[in-house]
Formats: sequence, C-alpha cells, structure tokens
Amino acid sequence: MTSIFDDIKSAFSRGNNVLHQLILINVVVFAVLLVLRMIMYFTAGPAAFAYLMSFFRIPSDMGMFAYRPWTIITYFFTHLDFLHIIFNMLNLYWFGMLVREYLGDKRLVNLYVLGGLAGGLLFLLAQNTIPYLYSQGNAVMIGASGSVIAVMVAAATLLPNYTFNLILIGPVRIKYIAAVMVLLSISGATGGNAGGNIAHIGGALLGFLYIKQLQSGTDLGRPVQAVLGFFSGLFQKRRPLKVAYNNPSRPYSSGTSASTRAQSPSHSGSMSPSQIEIDQILDKISVSGYESLTKEEKQKLFKASQK
Repeated sequence: MTSIFDDIKSAFSRGNNVLHQLILINVVVFAVLLVLRMIMYFTAGPAAFAYLMSFFRIPSDMGMFAYRPWTIITYFFTHLDFLHIIFNMLNLYWFGMLVREYLGDKRLVNLYVLGGLAGGLLFLLAQNTIPYLYSQGNAVMIGASGSVIAVMVAAATLLPNYTFNLILIGPVRIKYIAAVMVLLSISGATGGNAGGNIAHIGGALLGFLYIKQLQSGTDLGRPVQAVLGFFSGLFQKRRPLKVAYNNPSRPYSSGTSASTRAQSPSHSGSMSPSQIEIDQILDKISVSGYESLTKEEKQKLFKASQK
C-alpha cells in the first residue's frame, strides 16, 4: 500500500506529466468511491451513498445546483461504472498524447477543464429549457466524457489526417473517429442518456472552437491557467531569502555569482525562436494551413506563444 501512495506522490511531483495526472485523478476517485459504496451499502444503506454522490455529480435542478456549484467541476472527475472510466481514460490517453506533444501540457489541461465546463453548462441549459428534457424530471450527470471528447475533437481539428491503427479495421484518420463520436452523441441526445450526450456535444464544440481560436492567436484557456496558478501558488513553499554580507575586506554573497547571472539570460534567449522565424511560420499557416507545419515549426510556435 505504501508503494501505491509513493507512486501517486511521484506522479504529481514530476513536471510535464499532466496527462498521467489527469488519468490518475480519475482512477483514484473511481477506486475510492467504489470502496465507499461497498462499505456504505452494507452499513448505512444505498440512500447514504446517494447522498454522498450528490456532492460529486451535477444536478439538473438549478435550486440544488445553487447549493453545490462545485459539482460543475467534480462531475468530470467522477465515474462509477468500470467500462465508462476505461473507455474515457483510453481515449484521453490516445488523443491526449497528440495534444500534449504538439501543444503542451497546459493546453491539454485547458481542453480537459473547458470541455467539462462546456458540457456541464450545456447540460444545465438543455435540461431546463428543452420541454422534452424538462418533462423527464430532475437528472444528474457524472463522467469525463465531455472533457474527453473535447480533447478528441481538438486533436482531430489540429491533426485531421493523423491515423490510428484500430483493431480489426486498420489505419483510420482521427478526423473520422472524432466525427463518429460526435454523430453517436447527436443520435443519443433523444435516448435514455440525453443529458449526457448533450454534454458530449458541448465538449466537442469547445474542442473545435479552442483549436480554431488558438490558430488565430487567442488561447481560450488563459483563465484556467490563471486560476490553477493562483491555487498552486497557495501550496508552494516560499523560497528562503538570500542573505548578502558586504564586507570591503571580505566580500561574500550566498546568491549566484555575477558572472553566472550575466550568462544565463543570453543562454535562455538563444533557445527561443527569433521573430523572423515566427513570421515565416505564420506566413506558411496563412498559405498552407496549420497542418502543413513540421513538428519543429509547431514546437517553435508553441515556445513563442509562451512568452
């Protein structure tokens, strides 16, 4: 058991590991709820577990949602069905790897969070405005499907002709895989899981819009990074103050030497692409589209966007 906690701690202490962290959060929440469900069913009864779940799943009832607004976030980290979480996490891993490789960890997080928020908001809007859904009574929703389909559609929008080798089918371009998932969600919007499929559509629209806006120079995920940066700053340890002792006969400083400090800016600056290179890449996008860029050019564009 100790090694499990050590593995979890290691996964969150390493940098550039966002994809595995997202999957790990979902798996840990799933495992904890599975154990709690078994314990509570045999002790307090199913009603007690249903009450516990009301703090995780998003309700369509706006009055109840007003008392639990955080559920618009917790719902897309929560699963109770084994096949549900397996299907979502496999798709998140396959398509998330592409997004992470070409756009970086931060934008993968942006897509996951914004996709879940878009799915939750569209779920609330549809359940409270569409007569057919409203007549069905109160509904609740859990699962990362809205977030995952946002990542899928984003990857397909960014790299439409990238191929996956599917079992029994062979190589298939990811734009067709994403299209099938969207069509299945549209067709299921009138079925028993209407609210969930509507959330999928919200996530898909967000994934498409995010990439299109990113290609035009606007990152819709900046508010997400600002919020995450604020909370991460609360838990980070403050660096100890550097003490400098000035003595004319024996100068001493505990900080980095002046020569080292003078060299570091020029070194880091040389790693960034020049403005001429960026202009050439942007010209290439305007003529041939984003897909025509090489992997190196995409990485340069990504680095420039971080400035």
